[in-house]
Amino acid sequence: MFEPILEAIRRHDRIVLHRHVNPDGDALGSQIGLKHILRENFPHKQVRAVGDGAGRYAFMDDSAMDDVPDAFYEGALAIILDTSAAHLISDGRYALAAATARLDHHIFCGQIAQAEATDTGYESCCGLVADFARTCGLRVPPLAAKSLFTGMVTDSGRFRYDATSARTFELAAFLMQTPFDLEEIYANLYASDYEQVRLRAQYALKIRFAQNGVAYIYTTLEEARALGVDAFTLSRGMVNVMADIRGVDVWVNFTETERGVLCELRSSRRNINPIAVRYGGGGHAKASGATLPGREAAMRMLRDLEEMGEDA
Repeated sequence: MFEPILEAIRRHDRIVLHRHVNPDGDALGSQIGLKHILRENFPHKQVRAVGDGAGRYAFMDDSAMDDVPDAFYEGALAIILDTSAAHLISDGRYALAAATARLDHHIFCGQIAQAEATDTGYESCCGLVADFARTCGLRVPPLAAKSLFTGMVTDSGRFRYDATSARTFELAAFLMQTPFDLEEIYANLYASDYEQVRLRAQYALKIRFAQNGVAYIYTTLEEARALGVDAFTLSRGMVNVMADIRGVDVWVNFTETERGVLCELRSSRRNINPIAVRYGGGGHAKASGATLPGREAAMRMLRDLEEMGEDA
């Protein structure tokens, strides 16, 4: 699976790493991790990372993106990480590259790159990149190991989600052979300031229960503006306020923004991905997302989630 990717890397002296917009720990971790693996093992190559800002993951070392001119793409290889669809790629200039490759663990929605290594069996794209390094015999420097481990932790829910497997722990052990500060990772990921605790409490009071084990939160544009918090924090950051509630199998967080309603869908046991795909989104079987044009479409999605529960 990895040989075509490795061969493409060997053939190109300029490499640009892309990932999805609004990056999470896995997107940034795979990007930063692969960047430093390539620099360690191919020091003569020019390796750059591009995309929008790191947001709450700006604590990750080397999370600031590189300034890459269009001319850099001439004759270059663009590697797309942790992205299931072309419209989700941050920085569309990957299309300017001479060659493209992709490493991804999302449900396959269609080919994006010329060389692809996609496998939903990995709990994270960081796990996939770690296995790429291990399988290909590439050295993993400390910053790469730390970044990849961070992404594995975030996308596996601290190794709780059912995508976690024996291989997950094998790869985590492989990364931990290179020393890095675990306490620093967990402190940055899970320590909360008072305002975050207060926000989560407010969102707990917003939870509503639909039929057939479905819970939801709906935040209007006016409410979002009044909270004074970025949309990513309100949508993806607050969705799991509804997790672990007895009797709730599916939960969805709707957040109105200027460009539409952000929908974060989660499930403890059902495959909600087809519904996300139906509304133009995607992701994983139990964690997906989509952006809808308005509240009416969001309520249709909610009804679809309720109806799915009727067959459970």
